[in-house]
Amino acid sequence: MDWHLLGLSFITVFLSELGDKSQLAAIALSGRCQSKRAVFFGTAGALLLTSLLGALAGGTVAELLPTRILKAIAAVGFAILALRLLLPNNEASADSESAP
Repeated sequence: MDWHLLGLSFITVFLSELGDKSQLAAIALSGRCQSKRAVFFGTAGALLLTSLLGALAGGTVAELLPTRILKAIAAVGFAILALRLLLPNNEASADSESAP
């Protein structure tokens, strides 16, 4: 097992999940429920299952498509997201103009 990759993956996901909506849902549920252990195991199981499905899907896609194509698809996707964030949203500005 590659311990460096394991540690890097753990730290990356741990830091990105802090303050996430799943954390807030776990806090809200544990505040209202009697069994804190059930909330912990339920949220931990859900996170493990989604991570497993993501890893399996990523591995399958990586086997089907060459790395070069995957990188190109990711680059185009990020470029589209960046352009959508940078360019003004015409629908939002039209809605705000029509509001009294």
